[in-house]
Amino acid sequence: MPPELPTREVFAGLGLGWELVFYVLSVLALLVFCWGVYVRLRKYRRGRAVNRFDRLPARIVHAAQLVARNATLTRTDLYAGLGHLAIMWGFIVLFLGTAILTIDYDLVRPLHPAWRFWKGDFYLWYSLLLDLFGVALLVGLILMAVRRGFFRLPQLDYRRADAEAESYDRALYIWDDWIFLGLLFFVTLTGFLVEGLRISRDWPAYEEAWSPVGWLTAGWVARLGVTGGNPAHFYVWWGHALLALGFVAYIPYSKAFHLVIDFANLVFHDEDTARRLPAPAVDAAAPGYERLEDFTWKELLDLDACTRCGRCHATCPAQLSELPFSPRDLILDLREYADALAIAERARLDQQRVKVDGRKVLFGAHVAALDGLALAGSLIKRESLWSCTTCMACMDICPVGVEHVPVIVQLRRALVQRGETDEKLTEALVNLGRYGNSFGQSERKRAVWTQGLEFRPKDARQEPVQWLWYLGEYACYHPALQGITRSLARVLHAAHLDYGILYETERNTGNDARRVGEEGLFEVLREKNTQTLQQAKFNDLFSTDPHVYNTLKNEYNLNHGRHRILHYTELLAELLTSGRLRPARRLAGRVTYHDPCYLGRYNG
Repeated sequence: MPPELPTREVFAGLGLGWELVFYVLSVLALLVFCWGVYVRLRKYRRGRAVNRFDRLPARIVHAAQLVARNATLTRTDLYAGLGHLAIMWGFIVLFLGTAILTIDYDLVRPLHPAWRFWKGDFYLWYSLLLDLFGVALLVGLILMAVRRGFFRLPQLDYRRADAEAESYDRALYIWDDWIFLGLLFFVTLTGFLVEGLRISRDWPAYEEAWSPVGWLTAGWVARLGVTGGNPAHFYVWWGHALLALGFVAYIPYSKAFHLVIDFANLVFHDEDTARRLPAPAVDAAAPGYERLEDFTWKELLDLDACTRCGRCHATCPAQLSELPFSPRDLILDLREYADALAIAERARLDQQRVKVDGRKVLFGAHVAALDGLALAGSLIKRESLWSCTTCMACMDICPVGVEHVPVIVQLRRALVQRGETDEKLTEALVNLGRYGNSFGQSERKRAVWTQGLEFRPKDARQEPVQWLWYLGEYACYHPALQGITRSLARVLHAAHLDYGILYETERNTGNDARRVGEEGLFEVLREKNTQTLQQAKFNDLFSTDPHVYNTLKNEYNLNHGRHRILHYTELLAELLTSGRLRPARRLAGRVTYHDPCYLGRYNG
């Protein structure tokens, strides 16, 4: 190779013996890494099958766009988003740089030396990019260390929301966070030191422009009287190598595994899974999740994909209201349980009596003695499950696509199946089954709200209408809301909208029954309502209740989507825009209809 062609020697000054030692250690690190990945994959294989491979190319492209922009992070926390962006792209570029060097030196060189490409202009640009992105990685790591060490953010507080006993210790999670940041930081820092010591040995002129950070580091170590020609280079090189190989081996057993798994979790994420809850498995012995084997492989993947960032914890309205629930606690408890069962399986222990203990689960936490433990009610306490409002704030804020709500509903189904519901909930469910509404009111009173109107709304069962108004039980029965319902009826009448209602045959759509876990009652209500809707004469449909709107739109199959289904605010906006609805006075400013859950997150 011409001496003037820019490049560098990979194992400069080490000799063949040390080069062989490096390769032996590399193989050991990769074996430890692969074993950890294998254990994880075997755990996922315990889960039930679910199809998340449809539209796979589109899924991959969408996930890649989210990751490339860090869109799921920067939209809620610009500081953390920028810090993570610097870390992510710094890590990716340095990883690609290592992969390129490996291909050139370990594959191309022994096969056909003339094909080597790690030289000349390619090497110069390679060197510059790795320097710049290495600095970005260091800056990002410092930003995140400052955030974790000094900001005192609630999402970084691992204390439980359900006031668990003090023996429940998550200190190892904190250690894992710092080990992850520290290892990456010192791997990168020692990499720059190795580069500086190498440059200080020969001072190649082109390095000043194409390895600016290495050049500055070389000047700094030279002023200290250290050069690449003395033993310092040897010891720093091996320090860097051992840190890097240790990090590789450490990845599958720690928070660092999200570097591997989170892209896959985003690929297999289903954005509709909360708004359109999955039915119980056909082959399930009972509705709901009683054992870990009831989970799908994607739900087990979710448990490991969680980075413990705490965004779901900090935004959860139940946690903010000091109720005993945190979506992060839910995921971590289930993860620790799954890991403990995996350990028991490998050790051939009785899985019904294994103790789930954080000292056996790397970077886990003490849970409880497991003796015929039920997931719902024991591992995840009843009061925690009933505290969730299924508002989907956790799923909306999660940067890695963890799907909390369907798991919560499945665990609730198990509680309902065992009859472990409180008295008020039981009464509401009985009313839904008997009267078609949770108030326990007679069906004949559903249209009482129409009394006092100057006109009678059309009966969509008897005459065809353009729009069917599916009110929802609160708009019909609640005394404080009946006046608002009448006002809307008058507005629609003034706009000459051709609409009708179902009168006494309208029933609750079953949203609440389904989300508290009473799947059987939901199925009954859906079947009855579907029959009623099939007999009605309408083209499109709107509702005043966001829960009704979501259920009809996403959980009923109304003529395979041939009906438009709107929330009444959307319909009013259309009427205003078209000029069919003309206010007597000019509307000043903008108005926001505030429903962040079933309109904003579920259908926004």
